[in-house]
Amino acid sequence: MADQTADMYASLRSNVSNLGQILGDTMRDHLGEGFLEKVEQIRILAKESRQGNAESRQQMLTLLNSLPDEELVPFAKAFNQFLNLANIAEQFHTISRNCDELVCTPDPVEQLLGRMLNSSSNEQEVIQCLENLDIDLVLTAHPTEISRRTLIQKYSAVVDCLTEQENQQLTEREIGQSHLRLRQLIAQIWHTNEIRHDRPTPVDEARWGLSTIETSLWQAVPDFLRQLNDHVQAKTGKQISTDICPVRFSSWMGGDRDGNPFVTSVVTQEVLLRNRHAAARLYLKDIVKLINELSMEDASEELMALTNNSKEPYRDVLRDLRNKLRNTIDYLNIRLEGHQVDMKPDETIWELEDLKLPLELLYRSLTSSGMRLIANGLLLDILRRMACFGIHMLRLDIRQDAERHSDVIAELTRYLGLGDYDHWDENEKQAFLLRELTGRRPLIPSTWQPTADVQEVLNTCKLVASQPATALGSYVISMASKPSDVLAVLLLLKESGCQHPMRVVPLFETLSDLTTAADCMTQLLNIDWYRGYTKGMQEVMIGYSDSAKDAGVIAAAWAQYHAQEQLVAVCKKADVKLMLFHGRGGSIGRGGGPAHKAILSQPPGSVDGRIRVTEQGEMIRFKFGLPKVAVQSLALYTSAVMEATLLPPPEPKQQWRDCMQRLADDSVKAYRGIVREEPDFVAYFRAATPEVELGKLPLGSRPAKRRVDGGIESLRAIPWIFAWSQNRLMLPAWLGAGEALQAASQRGEADLLIEMEQQWPFFETRVSMLEMVYMKAEPNLASYYDSCLVPDELKHLGIKLRASLQLGIDEVLSLTQSEELMAHTPWNRESVKLRNPYIDPLNFLQAELLARTRNEDQASKQVELALMLTIAGVAAGMRNTG
Repeated sequence: MADQTADMYASLRSNVSNLGQILGDTMRDHLGEGFLEKVEQIRILAKESRQGNAESRQQMLTLLNSLPDEELVPFAKAFNQFLNLANIAEQFHTISRNCDELVCTPDPVEQLLGRMLNSSSNEQEVIQCLENLDIDLVLTAHPTEISRRTLIQKYSAVVDCLTEQENQQLTEREIGQSHLRLRQLIAQIWHTNEIRHDRPTPVDEARWGLSTIETSLWQAVPDFLRQLNDHVQAKTGKQISTDICPVRFSSWMGGDRDGNPFVTSVVTQEVLLRNRHAAARLYLKDIVKLINELSMEDASEELMALTNNSKEPYRDVLRDLRNKLRNTIDYLNIRLEGHQVDMKPDETIWELEDLKLPLELLYRSLTSSGMRLIANGLLLDILRRMACFGIHMLRLDIRQDAERHSDVIAELTRYLGLGDYDHWDENEKQAFLLRELTGRRPLIPSTWQPTADVQEVLNTCKLVASQPATALGSYVISMASKPSDVLAVLLLLKESGCQHPMRVVPLFETLSDLTTAADCMTQLLNIDWYRGYTKGMQEVMIGYSDSAKDAGVIAAAWAQYHAQEQLVAVCKKADVKLMLFHGRGGSIGRGGGPAHKAILSQPPGSVDGRIRVTEQGEMIRFKFGLPKVAVQSLALYTSAVMEATLLPPPEPKQQWRDCMQRLADDSVKAYRGIVREEPDFVAYFRAATPEVELGKLPLGSRPAKRRVDGGIESLRAIPWIFAWSQNRLMLPAWLGAGEALQAASQRGEADLLIEMEQQWPFFETRVSMLEMVYMKAEPNLASYYDSCLVPDELKHLGIKLRASLQLGIDEVLSLTQSEELMAHTPWNRESVKLRNPYIDPLNFLQAELLARTRNEDQASKQVELALMLTIAGVAAGMRNTG
């Protein structure tokens, strides 16, 4: 295995070395040979330090502590950019011609179809499942994407150069040109400031999401569907339909106003216009290309009749579409400038059918005229893009906290003299809401002048009412816990004139809310009016971030699993289909991890061909930032949802359930014993991590806390995770797990745990996620942070937590019967090891800079910028930071 791993990494290490050498040359040109030698010396010492050489560690610390202020920024920049380039090399390796089969597995859809269709499975069942798949990936702007958009574009260009250099047919001159371009790009990266000057606005975040589609997914989606069609055709002899689209995209960027005062109805309106504008621009480019391609004269009678027997029938139709798309863009430009202007439906593309029907006519004409080969080129790609992106590009979700809706109703009932809604019990609230929902008279008087916060909620509901249903996804209610939370939103939408039945989705996110989720949905679905409103489809969102922050990952994972099982049963009894929406983060502590594995570990029956999943922060770029990588990601999602639907995992044995419940109970006790009951915990957290300093980093548009005056409980899950990943303790992703596993072993359940790990996908996934975070955790570095930053009276807590970390590692190694973590996933293990010599110096420097900034009244700008760069660099090295 060691030899295989070494060979597997030869190509990757070659690219890492090549990129690192070019970066070194750039630094030498800019700062001289002496600076480069110092960087290289520290890198070598960090590597030796990792091998247990105490002398090397001390020499490295001495060098780091002696860096003059003017070298702090370039030094942090050097290691930061090396980690970014290592990420690029690794991402490229997964799509490289030289990628080893241990890393680049065959297409998972092809493998699944082979397994399914070579067995006794019904071919029709497989094809029907594929055609009915409804996978909705929801892009969110959580502030874990620490890289600037301008740098992301340069990183993509580096990948283009690496791809070009794999071409064995290049001449020496072409190789030289490609290498020159690579040097230029890395020089541009080096001389660009990694840290944004200003915090991005919600509109900036939405534009970042659109750029991912424009630069990658616009090409990746038709490429994936072409690949999918080839697999199906090879196995069955049949082609998939032109409008099939297993995976679609939605967005929270510009729609998620939960705790973000900067996302207003005005902002949401602008984002909706920009989404449509981006789609129109991209379709226009495609149509212009298609005009050049479809020069033929033979056409169907249907097309000839439409074009009055034109000599260029296809081009006549396409020119008309080109003009309408240009008119559409002109109209949207005027709207985006803030002006109101009448829209002329006959002269624009305003409904999907305006574009789809003419293109389908051209497709039918080409195929019936013996030109199927031409029809299945760019024209088919456009039809498939329309099936995925529509004319709105992304369906925008709206998200708001349940309390904000309750505040609107309460202020209204007080104004109308009906009492205070906030003081009513749940039965009184439901009775009032249902009475108003089924009544015909309007509830809100025109004379009412609500407070600003209430008016903003009403403005959002009016905006929703004014939009076509295809522009919007779901209305998600954060911190939902009762049926009235859902009914209140439905009433506000009704009062705002909403004519389309928008999906209103409760988000259950704390441990207690997950526990009572099934009861809440039972009550809702027992209401005849509400069940009729759902039209047979109920969406429920499961929150991973806040439940893990509330109870720890083990208890939260079991509560999520159990809640899903109960929700499946509730909806089955009510004869309603269930769509589960998984609010996963990028990090393990927020429910993240490999998507394929996560989907296959869901309870049997909970997927059933339908799933919504958030893709957050930097994970959007890692999964979808390059077209070939995006094709792989789309194939993984498709195969996982198909497999979970057609070959669901077995029901867990009762003894597994009982054991898992005991693990959850023990873990939540250990977790809360620290986070809630340890009196020194908050002080230790703020001393040992850069939590306070993270607030200065202009990451996302949303404030780090839900309430300015709140403590740990109001801190958002993202900065909570981010802070602990910076000091390498990774605490939220494992706290409580070791104690729970130890207690199970002491009860004599060690063999049962091994059985569960080997036979139950849910438990095996949890254990593998623990392995990953334990592998990334560095107790020696966390101890160094304590020595630099934590007052003596708090250091006892750090010692206790590091002992808990070691306990967890020992228990997992015992459970997996391995001598080292991630022994069964050498690629992931080596990926972590590759980065460590470059992350470690940034961590040591960060601890020193944190101590310096906290002890000085006012740190220099160089020190502050260097600190921000170390935060960015560690985030780049750790990858799934939030």
